[in-house]
Amino acid sequence: MSDWNETSIGNHIDLISGYAFKSGNFLENKVDGALPVIKIKNVANGDVNFNDVVYHKFDSSLEKFVLSKGDVLIAMTGNHPHAETQVVGDVSKYKLSEKALLNQRVGKLVPKGKTDLNFIYYLFKSEDVRFNLANKSSGSANQANISKGDILSLVVKIPSPDEQTAISDVLNSIDNKIDLLNLQNLTLEKMAQTLFRQWFVEEAKEEWEEVPLESFFDFLEGPGIRNWQYTETGTPFINIRLISNGDINVSKANYVSNEEANGKYSHFHLKEDDMIVSTSGTLGKNAIVRKYHLPLLLNTSVIRFRPKDKKNYSFMYQYLNSKLFQEHLESAASGSVQANFGPTHLKAMNIQKPSLEALEGYAVQADPLYFKLKSNQAQIRTLTVLRDTLIPSLMNNEVTINTN
Repeated sequence: MSDWNETSIGNHIDLISGYAFKSGNFLENKVDGALPVIKIKNVANGDVNFNDVVYHKFDSSLEKFVLSKGDVLIAMTGNHPHAETQVVGDVSKYKLSEKALLNQRVGKLVPKGKTDLNFIYYLFKSEDVRFNLANKSSGSANQANISKGDILSLVVKIPSPDEQTAISDVLNSIDNKIDLLNLQNLTLEKMAQTLFRQWFVEEAKEEWEEVPLESFFDFLEGPGIRNWQYTETGTPFINIRLISNGDINVSKANYVSNEEANGKYSHFHLKEDDMIVSTSGTLGKNAIVRKYHLPLLLNTSVIRFRPKDKKNYSFMYQYLNSKLFQEHLESAASGSVQANFGPTHLKAMNIQKPSLEALEGYAVQADPLYFKLKSNQAQIRTLTVLRDTLIPSLMNNEVTINTN
């Protein structure tokens, strides 16, 4: 094994803390001379995004806080790791082409000398570093904070610059393949959406019959498994927090005993290709159940959908991802504080049933897109598992890379 030196991370990187912008100067819409502002919520749980982003006028005094593609950011406020979402100390890559501004409580990691920034990114992704950094945090479990000093004083083991680059090249090549597949899936989704809109919105026929939604789809709500029923092992069950970016993070699921899962809850087992849809909070957030998610139980606040006719799967998938369905949900949902819906609302909803000719014509064009998307998702899963397995092995110097 090669030599790794124990050192403070501050010997290899610096950190730029975000600027304390005044909220009154934020702009909801982009105007000339303004840049998007990256807040904590935009770096949570993965790569940086522009979801619900605000803007701020740029001037030369803010040059230090400008973000460019390839920058590595760290969340300096968030939850403790046991909360599993928006964790303090999480790092993200800025992969967007548009420049942006760095807000307070988000830090930018800047390499010193020959330090490889991508290596630093994966180092901070390792469980040991995440755990040690979280232990430095102050505040409550739901509002943990770390400072610049906490980060730069972190003691780690780091190899030579050449080995850093060799390690980051391996991991980065996997992430690049994942990014490429995700980009391809976005293209496939847009193509499928265009086809759906063309066949069933723009070219919809007045003579198509309006029928109850339940005559077209079979849907089922979960049983409402309670905290006191949770077990350490057994059969995992779904809830809203596990649904993200069209996938299900089963590794973060809670469990019930196999006896209950196969007994009184046997009717609620999910199957491959089921679609699940969130019924409260962010209405309509959905994912497809894949083979690698199973076994998995349905639970409350999530509804399972299946087409009554399997030949209409692509139609169902795209309908549940369409603006049409979202509009139906928002108009049907109830609740003054937090909108929600359930089987009662769905049973009151109608859908314009396309002709058999239209459904078959759409399937000929859309099915290949869906099957390619499904294949890509399986590859993404395989690559993600490979990357997440390699990170601790490489960062603990258990697996070495030939740098010659």
